[in-house]
Amino acid sequence: RIKRRIYSNHDEARADVFQYIEMFYNPKRRHSSNDGLSPVEFEKRYALNG
Repeated sequence: RIKRRIYSNHDEARADVFQYIEMFYNPKRRHSSNDGLSPVEFEKRYALNG
């Protein structure tokens, strides 16, 4: 993702990477230590059962 873009400054790059992680990667990525759940789904279930 960042190899294809030229950022004006460090803050712009940081914001783009943060948006990618929070808006795309975490909601979709599955992880074996979370019983195959995405981090977002794991947090939702934890909050409901907490």
